[in-house]
Amino acid sequence: MLGPGGQPLASFSDRLLAYLIDTAIATGIMMVLFVPPILIIWFRMFDEMTRANPDGTFGPTEPEVFGEFFVLIVLLQLGLFALMLGLYWLYHVEYLKRTGQTLGKKVMNLRVVPLDPTSTLDRRTAGKRYLVQFVGGSLVPGGSYVDGLWQLWDKPWQQCLHDKFAGTVVVKVSR
Repeated sequence: MLGPGGQPLASFSDRLLAYLIDTAIATGIMMVLFVPPILIIWFRMFDEMTRANPDGTFGPTEPEVFGEFFVLIVLLQLGLFALMLGLYWLYHVEYLKRTGQTLGKKVMNLRVVPLDPTSTLDRRTAGKRYLVQFVGGSLVPGGSYVDGLWQLWDKPWQQCLHDKFAGTVVVKVSR
């Protein structure tokens, strides 16, 4: 099946593999950023829990655990979530708008193109894709599955919901 510009449409399996490659790259970056703060909190908490109190008991009192560590973990999670969305913006919008490809799409020879073959992929269009794919997929339970699987029954362009919202299609390109 051909896309609006005459290029062959990307298959579900090619798009899935490109997504998995991009996810592996993002996971590696996130691990480098997330593991150190989590380890610092873990070792700090472990040190507090094994500390002997003057009365011979171990660990802090219950309000100290809740007040200090719980709030710290929640704040860390919120900060890391915001950082993740920001890094995803850089990768899936700023990087994508340059050539229509992320690293995963390059490996799989795929490109995101506008439905209108005379227009180019810009920040606004890539940003719309990002909003539905990552922000919507993160905040709506099951949203990422519905979005990704939508292409299996979409006709004629085999678009995911984020493609429909942005007016894009993913095509197969030659090396």
